[in-house]
Amino acid sequence: MPEVSCPRCKALCAYAPSNPYRPFCSERCKHLDWGAWANEAYRLEASPPDPDDEAAKHELGGLN
Repeated sequence: MPEVSCPRCKALCAYAPSNPYRPFCSERCKHLDWGAWANEAYRLEASPPDPDDEAAKHELGGLN
C-alpha cells in the first residue's frame, strides 16, 4: 500500500481506499486545509485580464 506525506502536517499516511481522508492523514488535517482555501490563504497566480479582450469585459460586468 503506497504511503504519502500529509499535505498539511507531513505525517506519513496510507494513500488507499482504507483512508477516507486521503491524501490527508486525518479529518482534522483535511478540514484545516479546506479552511485555508476558504480563507484564501492559498492563492493561484493570475495575470490581470487584457482590457481589450471582449470576453473579459463581459465577465467583469463591462458589457450588458
